[in-house]
Amino acid sequence: MKKLVPLLALMLSAGLCATRAATRAQPNVLFIAIDDLNHWVGHLGRNPQTKTPHIDRLAKQGVAFTKAYCTAPACNPSRASLMSGLRPSTTGCYLNAQNWRPGISEEKLLNSHFVRAGYRVFGSGKIYHGAGDRGGEWTDYFVPPGGNLKLHPSAKDDGVGGIKFGPLANRDEEMPDFHVATYCIEKLKEKHDRPFFLTAGFVKPHMPFSVPKKWFDQFPLDTIQLPPHREDDLDDIPAAGRRMARPEGDHAQIVKSGRWKEAVQAYLATIAFLDSQVGRVLDALERSTYRDNTIVVLWSDHGWSLGEKSHWRKFALWEEPTRTVFVWKVPGMTNPGGLSGRPVDFTSIYPTVCALTGVRPPAHLEGRDISALLKNPQAAWDVPAITTHGFKNHTVRSEGWRYIRYENGDEELYDSAADPLEYTNLANRPENTARKTALAKWLPKTDAPNLPGAGGGEGEGKKGGQAAKNRRK
Repeated sequence: MKKLVPLLALMLSAGLCATRAATRAQPNVLFIAIDDLNHWVGHLGRNPQTKTPHIDRLAKQGVAFTKAYCTAPACNPSRASLMSGLRPSTTGCYLNAQNWRPGISEEKLLNSHFVRAGYRVFGSGKIYHGAGDRGGEWTDYFVPPGGNLKLHPSAKDDGVGGIKFGPLANRDEEMPDFHVATYCIEKLKEKHDRPFFLTAGFVKPHMPFSVPKKWFDQFPLDTIQLPPHREDDLDDIPAAGRRMARPEGDHAQIVKSGRWKEAVQAYLATIAFLDSQVGRVLDALERSTYRDNTIVVLWSDHGWSLGEKSHWRKFALWEEPTRTVFVWKVPGMTNPGGLSGRPVDFTSIYPTVCALTGVRPPAHLEGRDISALLKNPQAAWDVPAITTHGFKNHTVRSEGWRYIRYENGDEELYDSAADPLEYTNLANRPENTARKTALAKWLPKTDAPNLPGAGGGEGEGKKGGQAAKNRRK
């Protein structure tokens, strides 16, 4: 019996060492979250004026998705869905003014799951939104200083109505996103005895479209092109769609002001600044000892409209508000220059990160692992992307079509291949009945009632007490 004791101790010690070795072998994750960035990036080819060399560099190193979509075209529900792996129609979190916590228990969150799996999970900047900011468990969380940001003397004012923009008199180093990038750079310099999950939550290009003036100077106003727009574009849109477009609001004010090009210039400038901060983090990863064992996933939480369909902001179910930027670089899996046209939405992120790191996925996830598309961007794929805005308002985006059904039964249907700008609504044509029926099968089977706060409308929402807390565990 005495001989068995040291033998047992030796076996346990060997097992512990093997577990530690396996933990060390797990890849790290660099998780880059961008706020309000639409598809105006170089590698997607939507806007030839944009300047995003660093995001495009990452796309050339891995796999970029040309048909990636948010699960909700608003910050709060999009991020709550992405970080929980649950759709808005499951949780009842549809709008910015809502607190997602009554619909999502914090142990289900992606960051909490990875903390419990043994990862060191570092948060920075904007990962969650509104009353639920910085939810769940973290090893450490960095809140950037707000800075004293001032408009440049050349700025006319702070924008038009609710669309805020204008050059700043500040330096890059005074911007909150600069501090987020610096925090991530420092973490990439540190020695880590366990795998890490490092999040970079950039708030730009979220409004105000205000960054140091040097970024505006890259886009001379006399060279600015307006986005595609038709005066009659809403003529074939049903009432529910027109209510989402709200042409009498932001768009009418912008057109009346004569400053549409200025707003576009400001958005392009803000994207260029954001791209430079992404570049700082990517450069730090390349210089680090973790470059060959770190998965990079970059995503924008939803799209943004700048006058297409006489609509501004997000808060709608067409291509501009729902299409996102989505790039993966996975050492040993992705090949440089991969481009996938398969439709995916952000319920895919949680299960895919679990699969790639060897972390057991929780049972509640509703999305599908897209590892097969990372290995082969042209692999077979039969699942469309689904986006929800408000109770029972959904869109299904397949590889070739977009179908929208509103709560009141109004419908829209677009042939995305023949009509990428979604000018012609085909929903009322009898020959498309079967197609609508096929796409409607993918609509959520559950439509959870609104969580508290829905009365606040579609606005950006107010950050509650939880947002001010810097959680450290």
